[in-house]
Amino acid sequence: MTESTATLTVNSPYNGELLAELVPASQGDIEQALSAATALNDELKGPLPLPTRIDILLKAAGIMASQKEALALLAASEGGKPLSDSRVELERAIEGLHLSVDSLRRDGGQVIPMNLNSASAGKSAFTQKEPIGVVVAVSAFNHPLNLIVHQVAPAVAVGCPVIVKPADDTPLSCLRFVEILHEAGLPKAWCQALVVPDLSLAESLVTDPRVALFSFIGSAKVGWMLRSKVAPGTRCLLEHGGAAPAIVFADADIPAAVKALSKGAFYHAGQVCVSVQRIFAHVDIIDSLAEQLAYAANVLVVGDPTSESTEVGPLIRTREVERVDKWVQEAIGLGATALSGAQPKGTTHYLPTVLTQVPAQCTLSQNEVFGPVVCLYAFDDAAQAYQQANDLPFAFQAAVFTQNLENMMSAFRGLQASAVMVNEHTAFRTDWMPFAGLKQSGLGVGGIEHTMKEMQIEKMLVLPSF
Repeated sequence: MTESTATLTVNSPYNGELLAELVPASQGDIEQALSAATALNDELKGPLPLPTRIDILLKAAGIMASQKEALALLAASEGGKPLSDSRVELERAIEGLHLSVDSLRRDGGQVIPMNLNSASAGKSAFTQKEPIGVVVAVSAFNHPLNLIVHQVAPAVAVGCPVIVKPADDTPLSCLRFVEILHEAGLPKAWCQALVVPDLSLAESLVTDPRVALFSFIGSAKVGWMLRSKVAPGTRCLLEHGGAAPAIVFADADIPAAVKALSKGAFYHAGQVCVSVQRIFAHVDIIDSLAEQLAYAANVLVVGDPTSESTEVGPLIRTREVERVDKWVQEAIGLGATALSGAQPKGTTHYLPTVLTQVPAQCTLSQNEVFGPVVCLYAFDDAAQAYQQANDLPFAFQAAVFTQNLENMMSAFRGLQASAVMVNEHTAFRTDWMPFAGLKQSGLGVGGIEHTMKEMQIEKMLVLPSF
């Protein structure tokens, strides 16, 4: 285990501009944070009073609403998501705070039936919710504000002390959000942010036996590794990625499908865990669909994420541009045809890419690309498309485009996914809906209300009837 001493620089993924220099947390900082959080959790007086938590969350939402443009610009600058999309992310983050409050107001315990047999005669029972304990949240870069809200706001709402580790590439939005919570009245020890680029130090934080719940958003390789090392009894929430499939039947509204698929594939340069990556199109319409999708890709504005006109920003790191191009060129070498893109733009961007005739066994067909690349595959039998779509070790959200109810239900039943969107792209999400990866794509259920449930225990009281 090492002590972090070097300064962490935060740079724009667009042009490398220095945005900030931060001092990483040391092992001593981690111990101090865990000790402070544990002390709060162990206090007999319990969590902050519920009215206080509600007031803090609403005040924080108000502060964020008064600083919308600055917060959106910060997220766009450090993460590379276009400003227009970062503004949407900011609105969703504010809504997430309100959703946390709404969930508190309606999610209580339950009455457990008694007097059903001789053993339960003369008894009454009910449950109430209590915070699970110290939460450690490790987050990803691609939604630097809203992901933090999804992990931290539920913890604050239910009364769990929370320690949050933002992504090394995008820590600034997280640090600002934690500051806003403190400005809104949350005592600092109830929410602490630690910048921990050293993996061994981060592992020591996550695997500490004082951690009651570990929330992770990021790569499956890291998430499952950390989950294998957490202390006995630590509850885990994991959100990884996938290679989201979309099924396009012959009766689909092609122009509408192109609009949705283009957004789902190239939003945030494809750096979304449920981005459209694999499109299975009926043989009768695949050529038309591919041609229109390539045209839509070619006219997207690629450039500075802080510009009003930009629709596709940079990838988070230069090496990701190189990796995506390597995968694309491999597919082309094995017989795929590129209808758009298929090359970097400078060292920071990759042009929106549409590929057809993509071999089923190439890297692009088997792995999450996490870049602005979409692959098309022809089918003439829906069962064949479902089988190919399901033939990966991960599954998340999926989509189907059709005007036929039978096709909708066939896709709903046939696709291995936690959610199937009809005539909508795979990355569709509202912040109150359940959001869960299957197979290797995750563990547990995300979404504000659902995360709050995971961060609580339901304690039962059994007593004589009165």
